Order: sequence, then structure tokens, then C-alpha cells
Amino acid sequence: MDVIIIDFPETKVAVVEYRGAPELEYEAAKKLIAWRMEHRLSPAIHQSYGIHFDDPVTTPPERYRVDFCVSHDDEVEINSYGVVSKLIPAGRCAVVRYLGPRDNITAARELYENWLPSSGEKLRDFPIFFHYVNVGPDIKPAEMITDVYLPLC
Repeated sequence: MDVIIIDFPETKVAVVEYRGAPELEYEAAKKLIAWRMEHRLSPAIHQSYGIHFDDPVTTPPERYRVDFCVSHDDEVEINSYGVVSKLIPAGRCAVVRYLGPRDNITAARELYENWLPSSGEKLRDFPIFFHYVNVGPDIKPAEMITDVYLPLC
């Protein structure tokens, strides 16, 4: 696992907040996709993110939380999709690239359980987040690229 440390820039995002069972989270992502298409936000320009507040393996389904995001500089107007404006704050992050299906991104657990304890780094007060580098209906699971960001002090 190749971990790099970067300074992530503050990023304005349009967000659909999901709360519930991890196996149903795609329904929330579909709302963001529909909103994104309606606003003609190209994946080539507007990056896709997932902010993961909880571990889907250890969190009871009723308490599991994730925000699905797309970078968007404008304020989001009230809409029927439930999309709202938020920020991913600037700061240092450990980053690792994961290749493969997004249903079990093992790099996140590797960062927390193996890399972090031996790195001498400390976590800051923001959850782990994923940058879904390539998105769309034509991307096969084996071709998916996800950058995993672990926010550091």
C-alpha cells in the first residue's frame, strides 16, 4: 500500500445525506446522480466524493451515516432530491489509491488499522472520505478507481 501525505484544498460540495443500512445507500447516491444530471455537472469537471462517518461493518444499520457529494462551487437551492451544500475542509490527509469494486474498499481499514498506528500521525476531527475517481454506468467494478483520504492533524 503506497500512502502519500497531501494538503487537501477546501472543497465545496453538493450533498445527499444518507442514514440507514449500508446495503441501501445506493438509493441516496441515485438521488445525487439525478440532481447532477439535471444540473449538467460533468464527472470530468465535478468530482465525486463519499464522506464516511461510520464503519459499515461495526455500526448498527440504523446509525450508519454517509454523505454522497459532488464538487460544486455554487450554493445549492432547495430541491426535491434533498441535495444541500457543505464543505470538505482543507487539511493534511494520508491518501491511498484503491483499485476495484467499491462495495468493500479494504484500503480504508488498512489505513486505520495498520498504517496509522505505525505512522506517528494523529487523526483530525473529520471523517475518512473517498474520491471516486472514475464514475458512470460504463465503469466496470474491476476498473473502478477510488482515492481514500484519511484526515490528519
